[in-house]
Amino acid sequence: MTKRNEIIDKKELSPEQSAELLTVLKDRFEKNMNRHKDIEWAKVQAKLDANTEKLWSLNKMERTGGEPDVVGYDKKKDEYTFFDCSVESPKGRRSVCYDHEALESRKKHKPENNAIDMAASMGIELLTEEQYRALQELENFDIKTSSWVQTPHRHQPNKIKHPQNEKMRYSFCRIIGKDGVFL
Repeated sequence: MTKRNEIIDKKELSPEQSAELLTVLKDRFEKNMNRHKDIEWAKVQAKLDANTEKLWSLNKMERTGGEPDVVGYDKKKDEYTFFDCSVESPKGRRSVCYDHEALESRKKHKPENNAIDMAASMGIELLTEEQYRALQELENFDIKTSSWVQTPHRHQPNKIKHPQNEKMRYSFCRIIGKDGVFL
């Protein structure tokens, strides 16, 4: 196995990739302080440095057109929460069904992927409806696109759109880490 394959299998980034991603995340953090008042970047970075798998997940979000940013901190659990804060659903994550069952049931114009599997492959989860609504309190997201959110019942997928959004499109983008991109 090559060193490159070992890095992929371990869900780790190279030191260069990590440094580049941390720079992007820090810049975004500093430009959007309204999303994370009273949170210090140095503490967030310390958590990221200690958890390379979470950093790998954030990189996957970034590479598919997302803009992961810190949106909260849970003092009891000592965890930071990242949501994808791209203004619209990233192009790399549009035109997908909710889950594998929905994908298999499509006969015409079948998408290439589904939101649940795509998120799982990145080590992340879809937001719940409650989390998505909290995200909308921070800024206006999804004015032109819509996002898949987690559903309590398998056969009732929820697609949430911004109140001003007239059209619904198959897309998803607001995601958090598996077991939380909680650091």
